Amino acid sequence: MTKLTATTPASMSFAFFLLILVVASGGASASRLLRLPGATSKKYLTKQEHWFNQTLDHFSPYDHRHFGQRYYEYLDNFRAPDGPIFLKICGESACSGIANDYISVLAKKFGAAVVSLEHRYYGKSSPFKSLTTKDLRFLSSKQALFDLAAFRQYYQDSLNAKFNRPNIDNSWFVFGVSYAGALSAWFRLKFPHLTCGSLASSAVVQAIHNFTAFDKQVGESAGPECKPVLQEITRLVDQRLGSNAEAVKTLFNATELKNDGDFLYFLADAAVVAIQYGNPDKLCIPLIEAKKAGADLVEAYATYVKDYYVGSFGASVQTYNQEHLKKTTLTDDTSDRLWWFQVCTEVAYFQVAPSNDSIRSLRVDSRYHLDLCKNVFGEGIYPDVTATNLYYGGTRIAGSRIIFTNGSQDPWRHASKQTSSPEMPSFIITCHNCGHGTDFRGCPQSPLVPEGDSENCSSPDAVRRVRQQIVQTIDWWLSECPTSPGV
Repeated sequence: MTKLTATTPASMSFAFFLLILVVASGGASASRLLRLPGATSKKYLTKQEHWFNQTLDHFSPYDHRHFGQRYYEYLDNFRAPDGPIFLKICGESACSGIANDYISVLAKKFGAAVVSLEHRYYGKSSPFKSLTTKDLRFLSSKQALFDLAAFRQYYQDSLNAKFNRPNIDNSWFVFGVSYAGALSAWFRLKFPHLTCGSLASSAVVQAIHNFTAFDKQVGESAGPECKPVLQEITRLVDQRLGSNAEAVKTLFNATELKNDGDFLYFLADAAVVAIQYGNPDKLCIPLIEAKKAGADLVEAYATYVKDYYVGSFGASVQTYNQEHLKKTTLTDDTSDRLWWFQVCTEVAYFQVAPSNDSIRSLRVDSRYHLDLCKNVFGEGIYPDVTATNLYYGGTRIAGSRIIFTNGSQDPWRHASKQTSSPEMPSFIITCHNCGHGTDFRGCPQSPLVPEGDSENCSSPDAVRRVRQQIVQTIDWWLSECPTSPGV
């Protein structure tokens, strides 16, 4: 049963929608889902919900159904009515508000409004009351980009109506981190007339089937002392799975993961998340100490997984259970199934073990991922990464006025654009704990640091230098994109 209507956007009351700025948010997740854990309420700029009547299928001339899409706006720094509008894109999780990260600093600098539109299907913005594979057919990056375009036009029109002025466009700039960073780059690529530019932080613009570079970067970021310890733990776990799988899964409180591949993925992600989000010492120091003391490394790793990955970080073992992913009932905990659908149909990012020198188990291979897609979503569901990269360009994206940023330790950077090209500067922020979205979230990247403070980065100056380049570039592009007649 759907929650769709056939009403048109014009039927929605302007009084219900005020000025907004789009922001990316995160929910507790595994690294394979890219998302960051959510901020606490005191770390949001706003959590006040607004609603927009969105088109269900932007590509059909016959389907005129709509659904309610949640958004937020933050106007405290807005230089009304002509200030810029910063659209910070929400990604693959429930969008619970506008997080108080570096976007708040940028909004102050530029007198900008900030608005954020929840990604279709996630959080409260689901078109349907069930999530069967058939119901998910409108979940794609292409539909999401058109959502942003339609919302941008709606919001601009509502702003003009509020200030009783003719068809005028404010200067818009788009922001996003991770998958939302890719959407930010793709939005500028596909709708260059709707934004003055975009910041694509840790933007995974390259769809990759066998993403072996991910695991290789995990080993490099772990360092020469920690990497071999992680590899030894993987070998020991593989051995114990063969002799007494129940016992080793019990040690990690993960007996619900009957599929050994799911269990091994869970253990691999547990290591990744500390490196990816700027907390490598929480992983490596206790394991290196355990190795030096001759302690049981599997038990030492189990302590880390239970105390940090599940305890402090907030990961759930259930996230890795394919039986959980197969559930089609709409609940507060459906982001995992939704993102896996996008993985299994568009982008892959299969974090498979390299044939040599891997951190994760060799059993986490391409076949494991393809079997998961088939088991969870049905026959014929697999990612066409060639088509995705053909449509967007991958790392050869032919865009303009897009800033790409990446953290040196982040394994996801190998799916991003890491070299500069004309009108698309690319910056690598280099430091010991510079991971996913460092330019926006500071260090560590989890838990959230208010205003993305960089003081806890091992090299705060490295972050500041890139941020200075970001501010200068945004200022330049906005200056060449003044308030103008609307489209």
